[in-house]
Amino acid sequence: MTSHAQTPPAQAPHALTPGPDGPPSFAEVLHGALRSSGLSLERVRHRLAAQGIRISLTTLSYWQRGRSEPERADSLRAVEALESILSLPPRTLRSSIRTYRPRGRMAAPAHDLAASRRVFGENSLAEQALGADFAVLNENVSTLSIHETVTIDERFRLTSLSIQQVMRATREGADHFTTVHTFDGGARAVRAEVRCGVAGDVRFLPDLGTVVIDVRFGRRLEKNETVVVAYTVHVEPGSGVDDHYERRTRTRLRDYLLHVYFHPAALPEVCHRYYRETYDAEPAYRHRMAPDASHSVHSAPSRCPAGVHGISWQRPH
Repeated sequence: MTSHAQTPPAQAPHALTPGPDGPPSFAEVLHGALRSSGLSLERVRHRLAAQGIRISLTTLSYWQRGRSEPERADSLRAVEALESILSLPPRTLRSSIRTYRPRGRMAAPAHDLAASRRVFGENSLAEQALGADFAVLNENVSTLSIHETVTIDERFRLTSLSIQQVMRATREGADHFTTVHTFDGGARAVRAEVRCGVAGDVRFLPDLGTVVIDVRFGRRLEKNETVVVAYTVHVEPGSGVDDHYERRTRTRLRDYLLHVYFHPAALPEVCHRYYRETYDAEPAYRHRMAPDASHSVHSAPSRCPAGVHGISWQRPH
């Protein structure tokens, strides 16, 4: 069989091509278009106003610097007008908005079971640990940002992980969230320390090598209210070793940082950061890294879509 490739359309001079961390962000596309057009933010604001669209200079500045993205209907109308003002192909800006939902196709809710199984797999350890609750895991909150730090000892065993997470209530009354961590190298004991939030139930399931932690917010949140939680999991490692750490997320994150510290007397031979769209997919990208002066490596993707984000390492032979 012969395959006939179509010639791709020519790109505008200011179009950005996807990098190793995924397609360019809304801020990157907007900044590039503004620079190519030669228009100042003030002139852009006046042209929007001429179309009956009132957007402040501060908002436009925040958009091009990545400090915020348009979400409301009036803001999305402004984005549509910007595409015309900046001579961009239709939907160039709109499709780069992380919160954008194309017409006719709604984004999967955070508690969508199919979305969960795409990143965790069928009958995963997380699903076994949670049982029926897996289908409605954290249905009242959506995660915006995760920063996590992992510590690996001289025998390449995970001994602690510290996590700070920012979430938004998707409905009124949200008062807690649940997290599940699985230790591939095994664990003899686990202790959870909540630094921001209120410690709830902690269930360690040694047969699954998994811990389930509930963190309470201390009060009921209003819809769209944000909350920060922070906690550390101290692990008494088992007999196995760890050769990777990964975060599985069902929805796109605004911000993600994974930071792995190694023992100075036992540095890995090679490290890679990677991303997979689903739990069983081949890596969409895989980039080699070397430990820094602090014996650590990190991954901070500029875009963090749903899927599996991680770092792997190899012990010296």
